Amino acid sequence: MVNISTEWLQSVEAFKDVPVEQLRWLAENSEPKTLLPGDFMFKTGEPLNATYILISGKLRLYYMQNNDPVEITVMEAGTISGYLPFSRGMTATIYSEAMVESQLMCFPIEKIDVMIHTQFELTQALVHVMTNRVREYTTMMRQNEKMMALGKLSAGLAHELNNPAAAIVRGASSLRKHLQLMPDTFQEVMSIKMTPEDVTFVKDKMFAILKSTDRPKLTMMERGAKEDDMVNWLDDHDVANGVEIAENFVEFGITIDILEEFKSHMSPNSLSAVLNWIDKNLVTERMVLDIEEASARIVKLVGSVKTFTHMDQSHDKRLTDIHDGIRNTLNIMEYKLRKGHVQLIENYDTSLPPVSIMIGEMNQVWTNLIDNAVDAMQGRENSTLEIKTEKDGTCVKVSIIDNGPGIPENIQSRIFDPFFTTKEIGKGTGLGLDISCQIVKQHHGNIKVNSVPGKTLFSVLIPIH
Repeated sequence: MVNISTEWLQSVEAFKDVPVEQLRWLAENSEPKTLLPGDFMFKTGEPLNATYILISGKLRLYYMQNNDPVEITVMEAGTISGYLPFSRGMTATIYSEAMVESQLMCFPIEKIDVMIHTQFELTQALVHVMTNRVREYTTMMRQNEKMMALGKLSAGLAHELNNPAAAIVRGASSLRKHLQLMPDTFQEVMSIKMTPEDVTFVKDKMFAILKSTDRPKLTMMERGAKEDDMVNWLDDHDVANGVEIAENFVEFGITIDILEEFKSHMSPNSLSAVLNWIDKNLVTERMVLDIEEASARIVKLVGSVKTFTHMDQSHDKRLTDIHDGIRNTLNIMEYKLRKGHVQLIENYDTSLPPVSIMIGEMNQVWTNLIDNAVDAMQGRENSTLEIKTEKDGTCVKVSIIDNGPGIPENIQSRIFDPFFTTKEIGKGTGLGLDISCQIVKQHHGNIKVNSVPGKTLFSVLIPIH
């Protein structure tokens, strides 16, 4: 063990203004410790029973995330770690592992109280170390929390964008192949001799069907029965491709009575060609609608992301409808809700007045609360998430309610504390609710929790004025 002199201790940045006699007292009341490569100064969950000063060697500090170590920093000679005066943290939240053989000076926690009452400058120096450590660690963990949230967001968004994008590719390919078949149908139709009045009837009737939005909502049994009846009618009238035509016609609300109307305006030999031509137009319409819906879904998602992050606006408060941010957040998180088989209940008071908020920051609050609720219900049957808005005095009140197992009563008072989490190591940083609480306080609002088994309710109150 290296003999620690007061001169060496004065060379440590944190101790440069501490009187020599107090540094001598620190050295006399400390114990030596040697760590070999791979030894731990402390591990996550272990009690912190000393203040450690690294004399020589190197130690790496890290935490586990998804079973992988995430390095925080490397301790060099002169670094102070472990328990510090007035710290509330009595257990380690990270790992400290020796990279090479390292020498430590250990000041036992039992002597902290004596030091506080007799060694003022030394205590002051160590408190300053603690405040710097908390500031740096909090900054790093907040950044990590944001990166974890961004990772969840990007994963869900990629999945949500992939579905409509794939639908567009499939639809465009099918439409191209379908259009290649149109010339044959066109040739058959052009060979038919019909009066101008009959042509006008067929044209007007077909476009009326295409424009109609009143499509029947049928059960599988009802649809099957109607298709069978139509196939029989088509077969009786020698119409080719009866099964395919019946499927499309039933979907567009065409009935046998409408087929009888078509039949009355053409000769029996013309009926098959005309109905197949109408079918081809209906199929084209359906493919175009599918592509349109998929494209609209992508536009909606991109718009939701833009509004969610508020990337084109300043971060000042703006008057806005509180529901816009909630709906955009739900659009972004739709994949996670669907994956967790969560039933969503939206109970909004749409008469609420606009509130002045930092939109992007409040979206982060909705994201944290909804994400926690979905995680809490993971693996439960009949998971239900309710989001309710209402006026509460001079505030807008947003309630997020889940039917998960609830938060144990003995930890409810701690859930807003920084770094406190009930999730597994690597699943969370314990900053989501702390960040949410800080954001709500910036808006002069309040966030509360009420939880019993089967119902957890988070309430966010934002002043209207």
